[in-house]
Amino acid sequence: MLLSSFIFVASLALSTAAKPAGCDFSLVGFGKDNRFGETTGGKDGETVTVKDAASLVSAVADDVPRIVYAKGTFNLTARLKVGSNKSLIGVGKGAEIRGNGINVNSKTNVIIRNLGIRYILGNDGITIQNSTRVWVDHNEFESDITGGPDKYDGQCDIVRTSDWITVSWNYFHDHWKSSLVGNSDALRDVDTGHLHITYHHNHWRNSGTRGPAGRFGHQHVYNNLYEDFHYQAIHSRSDNQVLVEGNVFRGDTREALSTYGLVIPDDSPNTSPDGDFEIDGFANLGAKNDWGPASINVTQVGNFTKAPYIYKLTALRDVQKVVKAGAGLGQI
Repeated sequence: MLLSSFIFVASLALSTAAKPAGCDFSLVGFGKDNRFGETTGGKDGETVTVKDAASLVSAVADDVPRIVYAKGTFNLTARLKVGSNKSLIGVGKGAEIRGNGINVNSKTNVIIRNLGIRYILGNDGITIQNSTRVWVDHNEFESDITGGPDKYDGQCDIVRTSDWITVSWNYFHDHWKSSLVGNSDALRDVDTGHLHITYHHNHWRNSGTRGPAGRFGHQHVYNNLYEDFHYQAIHSRSDNQVLVEGNVFRGDTREALSTYGLVIPDDSPNTSPDGDFEIDGFANLGAKNDWGPASINVTQVGNFTKAPYIYKLTALRDVQKVVKAGAGLGQI
């Protein structure tokens, strides 16, 4: 008994030591603190490991609590539909999702971690629709930016009354339109009062727009690293509210933050040569941000001045180092 206890304590110490300095990978934000309770995924359910697409599809399909470990590369012939009360977790340095992406539609209590979601044509990497309590953590989203804004859709889009979501420690790169919150300015009656989302410690690199872009909701965007986010990073429009604090912008980033409702042509070139006009959003600046060479355009200050949960900010001087060390695959 004493030997077993020693081995357990020693292994725990090793796992703690392996975590990059300054990184806390526990769930924080709207995905944890909300009126429905913490996002726990498949906790207390059975645990299964899947190695092929058919087994993966089956394991996540129902709403029974289950922790699903995915090992290897999964070439999906259709969108993967994830049911409620699921933890979908890539093994080791991460599982690969290709061919088709992931849907969380009209579900609740879902965790998606440690997946490499790559080159998803014709749809989003992850679409969260009409769903609550979702944690998207330590994934890598990749495509390419050379084909223009309409070659791919979003990397992680959150729409249609979805709520109480945390997007943390992900690596988003080489993609034009990354993360959209609220997919139409015509859905005011549908989305208003929803779309509470926390984005923290994500690494965006070589991206175009939407890091994130939001309509009608509330997004807390803190301690993210943006490198070469070429056109427009954080965009709050259509009465959306963002609280932006402790973020770092580096490289070729034209506009770090805007509340001007205009959807710039670089985002939606097919709507109008001058951009697609919407009403303005709102922004509040909490802890100091490092805008680097980028501009900001805050036309309206909002009333979302403080996040309604406990969180610890990484010191601004350490954000770049901590996010690079901790974001992406193989860290959980």
